[in-house]
Amino acid sequence: MTSRSASQPEVGVIVVAAGAGVRAGPGEPKQFRSVGGVPLLLRALRPFTSHPAVGRVVVTLPADFVAHPPEWLSGLRGERLTWVAGGATRTESVRAGLAALGTALPVVLVHDAARPFVRRETIDAVIARAQSGVGAVAAVPVSDTVKEVNDGPRVARTVPRERLWRAQTPQGFPREMLAQAYARLRQGDAPPTDDAELCERAGFPVDVVADAADNLKVTTADDFRLAEALARALE
Repeated sequence: MTSRSASQPEVGVIVVAAGAGVRAGPGEPKQFRSVGGVPLLLRALRPFTSHPAVGRVVVTLPADFVAHPPEWLSGLRGERLTWVAGGATRTESVRAGLAALGTALPVVLVHDAARPFVRRETIDAVIARAQSGVGAVAAVPVSDTVKEVNDGPRVARTVPRERLWRAQTPQGFPREMLAQAYARLRQGDAPPTDDAELCERAGFPVDVVADAADNLKVTTADDFRLAEALARALE
């Protein structure tokens, strides 16, 4: 039997790459820096641009780079891959990406450009959950002991971890669900930390999809060192 994922493209992907990446230290935006000789953003894009279920990928870039992106990215632009200016916040960037995707593709995934090692099986699982009509967030169970602290360094309590998961990306949604969730977000509302939270607030069901810990988010200089080691291990 041929699955819907294998028959025709019905998934649009927004890759969020509009941040300045200041915690990574001085230099060019972190999404353009190389890990194992390959730009971080390019590593993040490849699993989606090569996926048979994906019909279109939109990258949200810092506004200054939209007209003059890195050369390695310029050559990839085409019917299946394009980019738009992101905003000052993740919410603004995803909104811009959603508008650029249009309405033809019924499932939308959102992925962080700073996660260069997402696995194909994770993407497949997120797509499958979104195709079933619910939101889906790639996540891993919390394995560390979690402490809640007061305003200072004093521990207030140990938080039970049995039902806690760390949210990652990609996150997938029926397109109409994500569009409605954004339409309900009002000026003055606290910004959601991710799109899964946005849909949760709007009352939509969101499932976790078990992911791998090596789908790490590269944020700091230390993370880049970990990513370099992981890139070597995966070669």
